[in-house]
Amino acid sequence: MRIFGGKSGSYCDGVRRRDFLQIGMAGLGTAGLGSILRARDASAASTGTSRQTSVILLWLDGGPSHHDTYDPKPEAPREYAGIWQPIQSCVPGMDFCELFPLQAQRADKFSLIRSLHHRTGDHFTGGHWMLTGRGGVSGAMTAGKYPFFGSIATSVTGPRAAGMPPLVSIPHAMSIGLRPGYFGANYLGNQYDPFQTNGDPNRPNFAVDNLALPANMTLSRLEDRRGLRAAFDTLRKQVDQSGTLEAMDRFDQMAYELVTGDRARKAFNIDAEEAAVRDKYGRHTWGQCALLARRLVEAGTTFVTCHLGGWDTHWDHQKRMEEYLPRVDQIVSSLFDDLSERGLLDQVMVLVMGEFSRTPKMNNGGNGGPPLSQGTPGRDHWGGAISVLVGGGGIRGGQVIGSTDRLGEFPQSRPLLPGDLHHTIFQVLGVNPEIHFEDHTGRPVIAIDHGRVISELV
Repeated sequence: MRIFGGKSGSYCDGVRRRDFLQIGMAGLGTAGLGSILRARDASAASTGTSRQTSVILLWLDGGPSHHDTYDPKPEAPREYAGIWQPIQSCVPGMDFCELFPLQAQRADKFSLIRSLHHRTGDHFTGGHWMLTGRGGVSGAMTAGKYPFFGSIATSVTGPRAAGMPPLVSIPHAMSIGLRPGYFGANYLGNQYDPFQTNGDPNRPNFAVDNLALPANMTLSRLEDRRGLRAAFDTLRKQVDQSGTLEAMDRFDQMAYELVTGDRARKAFNIDAEEAAVRDKYGRHTWGQCALLARRLVEAGTTFVTCHLGGWDTHWDHQKRMEEYLPRVDQIVSSLFDDLSERGLLDQVMVLVMGEFSRTPKMNNGGNGGPPLSQGTPGRDHWGGAISVLVGGGGIRGGQVIGSTDRLGEFPQSRPLLPGDLHHTIFQVLGVNPEIHFEDHTGRPVIAIDHGRVISELV
């Protein structure tokens, strides 16, 4: 059941998005708990390990420019090179945009992929490629067809500690204006969708919904109701052949643990964090989202995504980047420092990416009209070359994987696809990329259908 909740802002394609509250029967038309458990056993057997690693994904929704972040091209013509100068990092050959001085000082802690590509400039197709490893959607047909790779991974691993949700999105799971969009679990079942915190962790008295008992409900009354429902469900389980009730039980068990335990409640309580640490991440929404992500993986969540939107900069690019890039610099450097100081860097993988990049050549700010009529020049959509930052979780730092041509249009060496990145993430998490899940038609679908582990990183 979907309830229309009003209109949201439009993206550059002019299509307005609608926000829906979706209430679904968890497990309806899903892969089924039995197949999930079998996949978990198969994954552990094939990888020979049961790793306790986690992932934090900083999702730059809208698409950040590779020229103006991690792949500057100072020797290119001015309209390609862009506005800012490159700076040298502590790793030879790994230059950054000058608005990334903090990351440049810590470049030995992470690596850069400069040759990822999927060749599409459509927000939706690009987002679907980066988050599911498949194409098949577009601005004209936006519904997701495959599960988010984080949903696949956490359906196999579960949380790293009991009482924590395995997959969390801060403040929400959203790709290109769609919730949960391509962060959704699709045919795995919505019990494998991300747990969304909602709200702004930078606001005073930030609290997460659904982590407390309802009004007038005591723990003993909750236990009584749970026991009564279990008794009623016994007969239905005997006749249910779809696995739906098993999946519902898993979803209910996780919700019960969140409400009755205190581990998640303490992890989500960002007010308990030291003021100096909060200041270091930045007293803004993005900074506190990243800090909350660190608190969650430390407490036992396996996968956390942070939505950092607003990167669709067709015009007024300079103004937006001079606001956004220093924030990203602050939170990425703080994350790596914090993880290192807490002894967590080898256990937590950090990713920074969006659905695509921006055009190597800047436009004239007209968007089809007279030059500068829409504002100062910007960059348009580009899937020919995408930069991704990746580090922690056992990933080798100080590496530059691949390169782009002189203008930064296409990979020049070591061309990589989204599936190569996903294989590497699954390797870090200890998940078998060849496990299969049944889609809505009952057809078995492999978790990742192309690529291989990026060997330079692991």
